[in-house]
Amino acid sequence: DKNQINEIVNNLKKGPLDPNVEIVVGVPAIYLAYVKSILPNNISASAQNCWKSAKGAFTGEISPAMIKDVGCEWVILGHSERRTIFGEKDDLVAEKVAHALESGLKVIACIGETLEEREAGKTEEVVFRQTKALVSAIGANWDKVVLA
Repeated sequence: DKNQINEIVNNLKKGPLDPNVEIVVGVPAIYLAYVKSILPNNISASAQNCWKSAKGAFTGEISPAMIKDVGCEWVILGHSERRTIFGEKDDLVAEKVAHALESGLKVIACIGETLEEREAGKTEEVVFRQTKALVSAIGANWDKVVLA
């Protein structure tokens, strides 16, 4: 909610912040314009998700163009909840990453195993598979991607 966002932003404003590090605050889409309006220029705002198409009948989804329209330049894609709760597979995450990059956004691409996969000793296998799916989507744009 706005109170939590204000608390986070106020703590960041108090600093100190390393000028060599890009600070990005990810918020739900409904708060993007608000957080952008209260952030200082040295801190960026990020959407927590976007869709793989510029337009169409995708009720409830937001496009990279919408994110950019409110002045944001980052999006988080492939987060564990999107993968586990919403069933987003590696290929869909890759499509979303590709479209976000083509649209001019920077991407925080999330990779990682579930607790069950970790306990089964599959961490490296899962991380490799998820990262491999992103390689062609990212292409030469690694300077616009952070792996989380």
